[in-house]
Amino acid sequence: MNLTRSNNPWSIFDQLSRELNMPTRTYSEDDANVATASWTPSVDITEDENSFKLLADIPGVNPEDIEVSMENGVLTVKGERKTEEKTEKENFRRVERHYGTFYRRFTLPETANPDKIEAHSDHGVLKITIPKQEVAQPRRISVSH
Repeated sequence: MNLTRSNNPWSIFDQLSRELNMPTRTYSEDDANVATASWTPSVDITEDENSFKLLADIPGVNPEDIEVSMENGVLTVKGERKTEEKTEKENFRRVERHYGTFYRRFTLPETANPDKIEAHSDHGVLKITIPKQEVAQPRRISVSH
């Protein structure tokens, strides 16, 4: 058996290009912070002293077609977009349909309070607010003698 070693300095870029152009892979239930499906909404994540906030761009998605859940510290956002665009002119007709599901998962820190998560959709933007749990403050305990 002969082993051939390639000293091509560009091989890492070739590999990256192949991986980027591969079809969407299927992720297991254990994957987190991943995007899967036929399209992926952009998501901004911010944190302040009281909460975490996620803003997801989901134009054309009906709020009834969005599911937000949290289990074992993983926030899951999934939904489906169903739109149809029609253009009709004299001697011309075009109909385009944009269908697709999305599925995003985010691992949240232990300070997230899963019981008080709120989600609101407004003009194609999904806003999810995850309050933080109150952290026990350290206190000094006196030692008696």
